[in-house]
Amino acid sequence: MKKLMFVLVALAVLAIPSAAMAGGPGGKGRNGCTTIQDGTLLTSDGNVITTGYDEWGYNYQAHMFNGMYCDYHPIYRPGGPYHEWCQANYGDVKLIMKWNDAWLSNKDCTGDGLLDRHYGFDSYIGSGAWTTNHMSGGKGKDHWTYFVKIIAVPEDAILEGDIWYTADGIEIGPEIWGAFAIIQEVESGTGVLYLSPAGPGLGNR
Repeated sequence: MKKLMFVLVALAVLAIPSAAMAGGPGGKGRNGCTTIQDGTLLTSDGNVITTGYDEWGYNYQAHMFNGMYCDYHPIYRPGGPYHEWCQANYGDVKLIMKWNDAWLSNKDCTGDGLLDRHYGFDSYIGSGAWTTNHMSGGKGKDHWTYFVKIIAVPEDAILEGDIWYTADGIEIGPEIWGAFAIIQEVESGTGVLYLSPAGPGLGNR
């Protein structure tokens, strides 16, 4: 279960930054940023982003996804190259993803027509970005859940092997995608799989 869930989570989390918002020049809000309410920001498949949930389960304004696993990315949706595979293997898996503004903003303040990521930072490192994934599937005695927290590491974090540490040597968590660390994993039937010695809190680094 753990290996399977980790693979699912890895794909799900990557979908947040890779579900890039492609947008053309649009109106600017009073703070100089293009917002979803301006109606000019688009999803990666060309649909206008609106407030509230879209048909797949994304609410970009609220920084969350609440839907089926096979709907989180276009490659798994109807017409996508992996739709049948996903339905056969994970068709009953529900997924809730949440993230903060540093992970993927709900506005464009840089003027590039995209929803901002790690605004004000050259990369995710040091940005304070975080995301959580909560997955569930099965029925009755076969019902399962899996939850994970992932953060962008601080600028002074040190990577040793595949583990990130704070500058004073406290373990943050296993490295994932270079700039990130897993700080908590919980699985039904097993309980806590991992808890960061540096603490599982979000937004405190």
